[in-house]
Formats: sequence, structure tokens, C-alpha cells
Amino acid sequence: MTATKGLEGIVATQSSISSIIDDKLTYVGYPIDELTENASFEEVVYLLWNLELPNQEQLDDIRNELRNSMEIPQAVIDHLHSYDLKNVHPMAALRTAISFLGVLDEEADNQESEARKRKAIRLQAQVATIVAAFSRIRKGQEPVKPRKDLNFAANFLYMLNNKVPEDIEVEAIDKALVLHADHELNASTFTARVCVATLSDIYSGVTSAIGALKGPLHGGANEQVMAMLSEIGEEKNAIPYIKKKLENKELIMGMGHRVYRTGDPRAKHLKKMSEQLTKLTGNEKYYNMSVEIEEYIKKEKGLPANVDFYSASVYDSLGIDHDLFTPIFAVSRMSGWIAHILEQFSNNRLIRPRAEYTGPKLREFVSIDKR
Repeated sequence: MTATKGLEGIVATQSSISSIIDDKLTYVGYPIDELTENASFEEVVYLLWNLELPNQEQLDDIRNELRNSMEIPQAVIDHLHSYDLKNVHPMAALRTAISFLGVLDEEADNQESEARKRKAIRLQAQVATIVAAFSRIRKGQEPVKPRKDLNFAANFLYMLNNKVPEDIEVEAIDKALVLHADHELNASTFTARVCVATLSDIYSGVTSAIGALKGPLHGGANEQVMAMLSEIGEEKNAIPYIKKKLENKELIMGMGHRVYRTGDPRAKHLKKMSEQLTKLTGNEKYYNMSVEIEEYIKKEKGLPANVDFYSASVYDSLGIDHDLFTPIFAVSRMSGWIAHILEQFSNNRLIRPRAEYTGPKLREFVSIDKR
């Protein structure tokens, strides 16, 4: 047996949910470009879970189910208040709060199909509420309850800021949610599938996935991009800063992708949204710097921007705290995690790969008095 580092190029399972073929991303066969321009996040959630786009009645149903399930138990709010809010990372808070939801859910270990669907709705709805509630609690503000007249994206922004968002803000978040919803067998999704393949519960699977997403080589990249842009400060500093990073052989976050060779098909949508929002908020320097950096890295290293690169300036333009970027990723990717968890349950086999042993050959045991 010979190991492949990082399992690169290894096909670990079959899936009907999303595909990356010839640098084209599809959800259940629909190109990401068409979905981003034409579908709402709720439509995409339905698509990933049911493998078909909803008709109007089905869309109305899932929207209502999500709206009606967004409120989180008071025990979770009290739990968030108990954290060391000055030091805890929002992803750690989210990971623990989602696990706590599993403790409170009487159906947590119910593996019947209808129970799984109910838990899926609750998890998708409440992850947004938890992120918004944590954001407000750590600022000394009261959590805001969701409204029944707003869609998922608008409700999320409303719960964050306690005001009804502008249409362009809702459009930006909705597009970002669609773009991040699923991405084949990425690290967090694979983690979720490995977990539930043991027939563990859906909360354990999602909690495991959040732990994997927390890392800067996965979901944390957009937060690191914004930290870089903030450190650069002004447009004139961008290229000298990047040159120094490259000379020191430091990684430029948000550039390149393990799977894509010619470019991440999702990046252009957030690039366009970044241009619009930074102009609207007077923060055009972040968009301009991003374009300069992307062009320079592409020229010097042949690496185009990935989806994380421009999502940073989009979220910053919406006034979102930088350390909430990855939790927002989780709000979206919850839809994909759940889709893969349900698919794993439907045709399960324990995931148990082997390792190439590189330790010492067979040795004789030496008693303690002779060591």
C-alpha cells in the first residue's frame, strides 16, 4: 500500500450532490453560474437535499419551515452568555453551541427519515441565529428574534444588525450563501461523512464539520484575506507587501485552489459584488487592492483568486466583523453538510481507510532492566 499525501486525487465515494469537472462546479447538474444569478439560497437548499429544484409550493414550504424554525432555545442563549466572550473564537463558540443543540433535541438519536428531515431544517435555520446571537451578545447587545416576513438571507442580516437590510445587502449575502453551499468532498464535508458513517447522529456530524472548517486552510481563508488587506492599508503598499511575502515564501491566502487549475468559477461573482459594495460604502481601496494582488499573483505564480479572496471585501463592506467570516461560511455550508450526511445515511458503509506504515520494522521487546 502506498499513501497519497492529503488524499489528493483519491476518489473516496460516489455522490449525486455536486461535481467539479473541468473546472466547472455544478449542484446536482446545475452550473453554479446559473444558480448564483437565478436561484435563491432556499431553492439551493431544497435542491441539495432533494436533488431537484422546487416548484413554487415546495419553495414556499421550505421557506416557511426555515422561518418557523429559526428561534433558538433560551438555554443556548444562556450558554452563549457563559463563554469568555473576549477570547473565544466565533467558530469555537458555534461548534459548541451546535453540539449543545444536539443535547437539547429529543430527536437527536432518532434515525427515522422524517426525523432526519426535521433536524435538517432546525440545523439549517438555527445556525444563522446562533451566529447572529453570538455576535450581538459579545457586544453587550440583546439577540434579535427572526421575522416571519423576511427570507433567509435578509433574516440573517436583520438578526445581526437589528435593522431590515437594503436590497443590495440581501442580494450579496444570498449570492454568497449560494456560492458556498457545497463543494464536493472538501475537508469539512468529508469529515462529516466519516463521522456519520459510524451511524453517529447528525449533530455529531455537523459539529465535526465545523471543527474542520475552522482551520485557516479551509474556511478561515477569507478572514486571513481581510487581515492582509487591513495590514496593507493603502493601495500603494499592495504590491511591495506581496513581493515581500513571496520573497519570504509565505502563503498568500485566497489564491489558488487544490481542485481548480484554470480558476475558481465562484470567484467572479463575488468579485463583481465586491466592486459594487465597496463603491457604495466608500471602501473601494479594498477592491482595488484585491484586483492588483490577484493580477500580480496570477502573473508571478499562475494562481488565480478563489472564492475566499473577494468574499472578504464583500463581508467587510456589509459591516460584518472579520472573525465572523468563517461562521457565515458555516451558515451556508450547513446545507451541503446536511445533504452529504443524508446521502451517507441512505447508502452507508463505514469509512475506514488504511495507512502506509513508515515506522521501524519488526522489533524484539526489551525488558525494562535492559533498556
